[in-house]
Amino acid sequence: MTDGARVCLGQIGAAHGVRGEVRLRSFTSDPAAIADYGPLETEDGRVLEIETLRPAKDHFVVRLAGIRDRDAASALTNAKLYVPRERLPQTESADEFYHADLIGLAAVDQTGRTLGTVVAIHNFGAGDLIEVKPQAGGNTELVPFDVTHAPDVDIASGRIVIHPPEGMFRAN
Repeated sequence: MTDGARVCLGQIGAAHGVRGEVRLRSFTSDPAAIADYGPLETEDGRVLEIETLRPAKDHFVVRLAGIRDRDAASALTNAKLYVPRERLPQTESADEFYHADLIGLAAVDQTGRTLGTVVAIHNFGAGDLIEVKPQAGGNTELVPFDVTHAPDVDIASGRIVIHPPEGMFRAN
């Protein structure tokens, strides 16, 4: 969900109707809050502002400034929308993190041995998972992101202590 110093807050879907509205999936914790972050930027640097936002079944329907017909709306299909990381508010507690802040952290075991690097955070419906690229190479591993398997996150030091399930990160 990050792109350099930018954080992806949503993704445009298909055009909705003929007057330039688009479907929008929001990735913010309060989905409607995506409109509160100000101008959003696409991967290619285009700046878009949400003029109106209304809920639909599993997405929002939005009108974007300057987009007034179906062709212009269709041209935005699948565009991801970003904001600079510094525009996001501070987290409310010490055990709350933005995914963007976790990506790139060194994953270490309880002895301090580096196991790999956090490359992504996923949630397939049963809780967050940390995707770690092993230092020794090979396929990435998914570790549950909970207090049992990731008891210590130290963003300032650039590391996360993990207790991986048995058999992960075996020495080659």
